[in-house]
Amino acid sequence: MRTIAITGLLALASAFGQTAPPAGRDWTLPSSLAVKQDGPQTWRFTCDYYHLDTKGHLASRVRYSALYTRGLPGDAVRWSDVTVASNTDGSDKFPAAEKREFMEGFSYPHTSDKDMLKPGFFRGFPPMAMQERNLVWDTEMIEAFGQTQFENLKLNTPYHVPDTADVELAGMGSFHHKDLQLIWTGISKRNGQECALIDYRAFFNQLDISNPALTLTGLSHYWGQIWVSLTTKRIEYATLYEDVLGEMKLQSQEKPMTISVFRIGTFEPSGK
Repeated sequence: MRTIAITGLLALASAFGQTAPPAGRDWTLPSSLAVKQDGPQTWRFTCDYYHLDTKGHLASRVRYSALYTRGLPGDAVRWSDVTVASNTDGSDKFPAAEKREFMEGFSYPHTSDKDMLKPGFFRGFPPMAMQERNLVWDTEMIEAFGQTQFENLKLNTPYHVPDTADVELAGMGSFHHKDLQLIWTGISKRNGQECALIDYRAFFNQLDISNPALTLTGLSHYWGQIWVSLTTKRIEYATLYEDVLGEMKLQSQEKPMTISVFRIGTFEPSGK
């Protein structure tokens, strides 16, 4: 969660560019296609948080990594092997990761999307574990954007998702969307699967976080792409980018401090 530099805007303009479809193809998405889940399947979700000052100087890079398994008995999902590691040079080299034991085996029905916004959902999670909560929320978001909107998507036409203005964050604050858009931009391939490529973007959103240790009020922009198999409707790959600029106040401080956080996430089948 999220000010974007001129170069970032140029990159976004390129990422969301439109392409003309080749002749002879039915350019509509199969609205009746259901997710085909033949037993458990696991994905790896990796998300790096870059903590910066307002001039772009890096303070730390923190990597959260987790395995997400879907298709368990009772249509349940489970989280495992959740770890965190950090460095101060911004490189891909990290010290040994620490296990987040409180999240090991965290499981719930796949249909619990509305419950995960309620305070009691994250049982056993420490109040400060917002990034671990984000893993759950972001995965639900990626699946919802990629798997539930086929009937609303037309090629290269932004779909403005309704009823997404205010999202309560399980008693830890709220997120206010200004305009959430999905765009089906074409057909691509991932992992040998022909996929619908869906862009998503939501800019100029308001973020308010409050827990026993701190308060945060900020501005968030987030965007990314999702590769959805046109055979199984499973997610074959997804990206997440978010830029947050805000004021954070620790309970032990008299005045708030300005923070800038940029995060990059990837979600892909793990092969496990």
